[in-house]
Amino acid sequence: MTSPSPRTASPWAVLAVASFAAFMVFLDTQVLFVAFDDIRASFPEVSFATMSWTLSAYTIALAAALVPAGRLADRFGRRRTFLVGLVSFTLASALCAVAASPALLVAFRVVQALGAAALVPASLAVVLSVFPKQKVPVAVAIWGAIAALAAAVGPTAGALLVDAWSWRAVFLANVPVGVIALVLALRVLPESREAARGRFPDVVGILLLAGALTLLALGIVQSNQWHWGSDRTLGTLAAGLVVLGLFVVRSLRVPHPALDLKLFREQSFRWANIATAAFTIGFTAMFFALIQFLIQVWGYGVVRAGLAMMPGPLVVMALAPQFGRLAGRVGQRTLLIPGGLVYAASAVWFLVAIDEHASYASSMLPGSLLGGLGVAMVIPHLTSAAVQNLPADEFAVGSAVNQAVRQFGATFGVALTVALLAGATPVTALDHFHRVWWMLVASGVLTSAAALALPRPATSATVTVTTPLAVGAEA
Repeated sequence: MTSPSPRTASPWAVLAVASFAAFMVFLDTQVLFVAFDDIRASFPEVSFATMSWTLSAYTIALAAALVPAGRLADRFGRRRTFLVGLVSFTLASALCAVAASPALLVAFRVVQALGAAALVPASLAVVLSVFPKQKVPVAVAIWGAIAALAAAVGPTAGALLVDAWSWRAVFLANVPVGVIALVLALRVLPESREAARGRFPDVVGILLLAGALTLLALGIVQSNQWHWGSDRTLGTLAAGLVVLGLFVVRSLRVPHPALDLKLFREQSFRWANIATAAFTIGFTAMFFALIQFLIQVWGYGVVRAGLAMMPGPLVVMALAPQFGRLAGRVGQRTLLIPGGLVYAASAVWFLVAIDEHASYASSMLPGSLLGGLGVAMVIPHLTSAAVQNLPADEFAVGSAVNQAVRQFGATFGVALTVALLAGATPVTALDHFHRVWWMLVASGVLTSAAALALPRPATSATVTVTTPLAVGAEA
C-alpha cells in the first residue's frame, strides 16, 4: 500500500521522466563495454585483469544494493530515493570522468552502482504508484522498451564518444542528462511510500554477500596471473565460499535477511533463478567478448565495433513483445527451453564460422541475429517464471531477488571472460575466444536444462510479470 501523494501529476509525464533517468543508467552499462579498451590504453601499466574491476565492481555493488535500495524507497519515499540515486549517479559519473588512477575509477564506479541501485527500482515504483491498475502493463512495457532501446544504441553511442574524445566522455555525457532529469523530476514526480513500515534488510548479510562476491570474482579474475593451482587463487576462492556460507547461514536465521532464501523452496522460483544465473553469465560474456574480438582480432575501430553490436539488441526489441504475448498463452517454460538451445546454437555458429579473417556479414551477423532470437525467447520471461507461483504479496521481493541473481551472473560473466581471455596473443587469440564461445554453449544448455524443471502451466492463464529491469539489465 502507498500513502496518497499531495502532488498531482500526469502519469505519462511521470513515466517519461522516470524512463529518461533509467535510460541513462542502462545506456551507461552498455557503453562501458565499448570504452573498455580505451580505458586500458590510458593506464598501460595496469593488467587486463585489474582493469576489469571497472566492470566487476559495478555489478557487485549493484547486486548487493538492489534489495535494500528497494526497501529504502518503500520506507522513506520513492521520489526521495529516486532523487538521491539520480544525484549520486550523476556526481559519480563526473568523478569517473576525471579519475586519475584505476583505483579511483573503480571506487567511483561503486558509487555509481549505489546510485543506480537506488534510482532504477525507485523509478519503477514511482511509475507504478501513479498508473491505474488496468494501465500498469502498458506502462511497464514502455519502461522496458526504453531499457531495450538503451541496450541497442549504447554500443554505438559509446563508440562515437570514445572515437571523438576518449572514454572520459562516456562518463561526462551522463552529467547534462542527469541534470536535466533532476530538474524534470523535481517538477513532475509525486511522492509515495508504504503505509506500514517494513523492516530493513539485514545489513550484516548485505556486507557478507558483497564480500563473498568480491572474493570469488577476485579469485577468478586473477587466476591467470596467480595460476589456478596457486595458494593465492585457491585461498581467495575458498575464503569467498566460506563467506558465502556465512551469508547463507545468517540469511536463514535472521528475520529480515538481505536475500530471502526461503523463497527458493518454491520450485518455479528456484529453477527460474538457476536459469537466470546461467543465462546471465553467458549473455554478459557474449557482449563483452564480441566487442573485444572485433577490436583485438579483426582490428575494427571502436565505432565500427559499436555498430556491429546493434543487430542483436534490435532483434530483442522487435521480438520480445511478441514472445511476451505468446508466453501469456503457452507459459514461459515453453519458450525458455528452446530459447536456451537457440542461444547455445548461436555460440556453436561462432565456433564454426568465425576465424581470424574479418567477414562480418557471412560469419558474425548470422550468429548475432540467432543470439538475439535466443535472448528474446529467454530474458523477458525469467522474472515472470520465477515469481508466478509466489503469493501476490511476495511478487516485489521475488522480483528483487531475481534482479540480484542477474547481477551476480553479470559479475561472474565478466570475471570468467577475463580469465579465459587473459594471456592471449595475436597467435593464440582465436583459441582463447573459442573458450568463451564454449562457455556460451554451456550457458544456453544449462538454461534449457533448468527450464525443464519448471512446472508445466496448469492452464493457459499464465501470470506474466515481466519487469523492465529484467529487460534493461541484460538486453
